[in-house]
Amino acid sequence: MPELPDLLAAAVADLGGTHRPGQTQMAQAVLDAIDAQEHLLVQAGTGTGKSLGYLVPAILHAQRTGTPVIIATATLALQGQIVDRDLPRLAQTLAPLLGRRPTYALVKGRRNYVCLHKLEGGFPPEDEGLFDIAEADAGVGRLGAQVVRLREWAQESASGDRDELVPGVSERAWREVSVDAHECLGSRCPMVTECFVERSRAAAKDVDIVVTNHSFLAIDAFEGRFMLPEHDVLVIDEAHELVERITSTITDELTAGQVRAATKRARSADSSTALEDAALVLERALEQQPEGRINAIPDQLALALATVRDTARAVTSELKPQPGEQVDGARQVALAAVEEVFDNAARMLEERDLDVLWNRVDQRRGPVLHVAPMSVAMLVRERIFGERTVILTSATLELGGSFDALAGTMGLRGAGAPAYRGLDVGSPFAYAEQAVAYVAAHLPPPGRAGLSDELIDEIEALVRAAGGRTLGLFSSMRAAKEAAEAMRDRLGEGEIEILCQGDDQLSTLVRRFARNPATCLFGTLSLWQGVDVPGSSCQLVLIDRIPFPRPDDPLASARTEAIAAMGGNGFMAVSATHAALRLAQGSGRLIRTASDRGVVAFLDSRMMTARYAGFLQRSLPPFWPTTNRELVLGALRRLDEGAPPPRDVEEPAARGLHGVAQPPPAPENARTAVTLGHPWTEQDDDELRDGVEMGLSLDDLAESLELPPEVIHARMDGLGLVIAPDTLAIGVDSGA
Repeated sequence: MPELPDLLAAAVADLGGTHRPGQTQMAQAVLDAIDAQEHLLVQAGTGTGKSLGYLVPAILHAQRTGTPVIIATATLALQGQIVDRDLPRLAQTLAPLLGRRPTYALVKGRRNYVCLHKLEGGFPPEDEGLFDIAEADAGVGRLGAQVVRLREWAQESASGDRDELVPGVSERAWREVSVDAHECLGSRCPMVTECFVERSRAAAKDVDIVVTNHSFLAIDAFEGRFMLPEHDVLVIDEAHELVERITSTITDELTAGQVRAATKRARSADSSTALEDAALVLERALEQQPEGRINAIPDQLALALATVRDTARAVTSELKPQPGEQVDGARQVALAAVEEVFDNAARMLEERDLDVLWNRVDQRRGPVLHVAPMSVAMLVRERIFGERTVILTSATLELGGSFDALAGTMGLRGAGAPAYRGLDVGSPFAYAEQAVAYVAAHLPPPGRAGLSDELIDEIEALVRAAGGRTLGLFSSMRAAKEAAEAMRDRLGEGEIEILCQGDDQLSTLVRRFARNPATCLFGTLSLWQGVDVPGSSCQLVLIDRIPFPRPDDPLASARTEAIAAMGGNGFMAVSATHAALRLAQGSGRLIRTASDRGVVAFLDSRMMTARYAGFLQRSLPPFWPTTNRELVLGALRRLDEGAPPPRDVEEPAARGLHGVAQPPPAPENARTAVTLGHPWTEQDDDELRDGVEMGLSLDDLAESLELPPEVIHARMDGLGLVIAPDTLAIGVDSGA
């Protein structure tokens, strides 16, 4: 087995990169931590190449031990980047050195895949008043046309993965063809052998690297479903997001509308009428409940929750099948809906020590009760840092020169905490020479009444000077939409295109933004991290205001109070820390390569005037700072005039069974491999090798083995077999 330095050097050279001391230091530290079974927190600034810094040692460990390594990212976008860009190139580069092509798979939640049984009418449609999904046609309207397109696409797709669908469809249309984990029939489904999800997870059991996201990791760890293969190493990228993602995953909510929806699903149960009555009781109680955190549940609300809980329990008992009774999709959906109502009401009534309960009025759904843990530190310690080695990495893990703050939120501090090592490998970029940090100090402090006229004027001036090329990061979706509409009105059509999060799938919007320099992309949280648009398409990053938690955020206020009660500074520990992390991540969207140039514009004057301004500024990359508006506008104009063409942007490749562009081969010691859905035994592989040695063409091989040519081609790629060019068969060694 080759040594790590040789593998890393080969990967860097083949990818056209250069030696980066920080990347080398990180890769060795990751491998050392794996060998020593020691947890590692490694801060790697932008440009370090941290994905290679953990992927190469992870591949080496997986091939040495025959045990997969799990990679968990913060977002689906980062998942796609690793699977579609990093791993394919790495696999091709490292295969000759390792003697076997590294294999990998993408694993996501069930809602990300088409449900074939639902497409065949096995589940009731989400919107029963809309149409019968089995009879949908383009004449039904836009939604019907989208579902028809989805059905046609599902017949062609090898993965059923939503990310493969370009252009995308609305969330409402996607719900008509997908189910969540609670609604799924599992092994009782008549189409389980064809299920995209089951096939992708089965394929993931025999690969070196399994890529997933924080939310899926949380479900696997905290709900005990064990959807990930057994592993001894877990790498968490963008680890600063882990606690919030886990908190979000285990947050529950309850509304009167949710109870009524469960009632409709459970019409066959005699007690469903009582559940309808319970919804009315809950609705009346919530109407009397003011918005905000609930420290003690009032009697009327407690009675309503108990009524919902007890009635849901009775309905669940009626819906559960008797031993040997077959469950159809309609009953399973009803069970899932009623059980969720029961679980959430019961949890709220428990009033657990660390749970925070609050009420918030949604414009569409009305009052919504939420419950979430104030801290997940002990849960993370137990479920994430258990019997495996965990590597956590991000560009922003240190606060105030220490890993302690972040480590504490993950249960890595205090009595009984597992040991860990912290490492900062820096960044190779010359930030002060590549970028300007501009604070619009002349603007009034932001208020709550929306974007001010002065701020809109500032955005317009900056966008015009930059010629588009702008990523706008806003603290709320409302602000992003307001700014987008204002710019569309002021700039007119055809000059600069304004894209806004929600117009299409985020991955599609980012590709459009990257292709056309005369474009702006505005959005909120999902854009603050994970968006990687190097080159001239992004030369201006706008940040509308300091991204503090909302003043009425119940979790932030509960954490602040808890820290203050222990004698700490709650504002700095919670609100300022939250803002610092967001600002560091957001401003990091600008400089992605050593040749990038541009401006990060902070449109919040408090970045200069507030008592906490220094703390926030020290959390940013060391850009060249200024408040000189004319200087910045002039710099943006010069950058626009001299900008090189944008970089090429590839469309996502069609994904196969493993969720990757080409299905990786099964390990050499596997008795049976699955390629494009077809099993291969050792005898089949021997026949394929013999045919190649005999000089058979791809068509001859397909005819001999009675399989489609594309299946033969994929298996040849997995085995590293190459046929002479005149046979029209292409193997991995040809670069295909």
